[in-house]
Amino acid sequence: MNDIAWYQEFFGEDYLRIYTPFLSEEKTLREVDGISKLLHLPAGSSILDLCCGHGRHTIPLAQRGYQMTGLDLNESFLQRARTDALAQGVQVEWVHSDMRYIPFEHTFDAVINIFTSFGYLENEEENLHVLQQVHKALKPGGLFLLESVYQNKLVRSFSPYGIIRYDDGLLVLEERSFDLLSSRNNVHITMFTPDGQRIEHEQSVRLYTLSEVVGMFATVGLRLQAYYGGLDGSPLSMDSRLVVVGRKQE
Repeated sequence: MNDIAWYQEFFGEDYLRIYTPFLSEEKTLREVDGISKLLHLPAGSSILDLCCGHGRHTIPLAQRGYQMTGLDLNESFLQRARTDALAQGVQVEWVHSDMRYIPFEHTFDAVINIFTSFGYLENEEENLHVLQQVHKALKPGGLFLLESVYQNKLVRSFSPYGIIRYDDGLLVLEERSFDLLSSRNNVHITMFTPDGQRIEHEQSVRLYTLSEVVGMFATVGLRLQAYYGGLDGSPLSMDSRLVVVGRKQE
């Protein structure tokens, strides 16, 4: 039996090969614009990018004058982020850690968690523990911005499978099931490479409704500030993503 969690195995070169074609520089810059506007913090503010990956948002935010810290579980992503930050001439503090263990207290003006990087853990207690760690890491009055797939949209437009064909000949098959009891979206991913390899991965993410997120925020002491349907500040709808902003009480 494999005791390694899916999120310890999936994030690497295969992840980048699947998702990078959909994450253009223009898209990233639009998202960074949105993050900056929604947080509305002055340059020099301290921000933690929780589950920062290879620094797709961390580095552009640092270029805008924020004091950035990026935390991620994947050391190879962090190494790539360090290299890219050096090439861009920006200083970022990179931290290798599980999101359940944020080694800061009353440090940040804001914490961001972008691109459905929440809900990975095995049960509700563990996911709530992440929010407790976020609360601990924020300064009084600090903001937490969470951006994710919206459960309502996924259920409304659910498809049990999908096939993506890439320009380089890669074929990716997704076989999906949504567990209505646990509200987890489970995806079995099969990659068929142009040279004939077959590579398989699993995903399992707890997806939330707005009311569930707000309830979890309240439990850990984050007060709802605003909610949107995207980082562009568009209204939340049944067909949008989910963005929620909470504030740590003073």
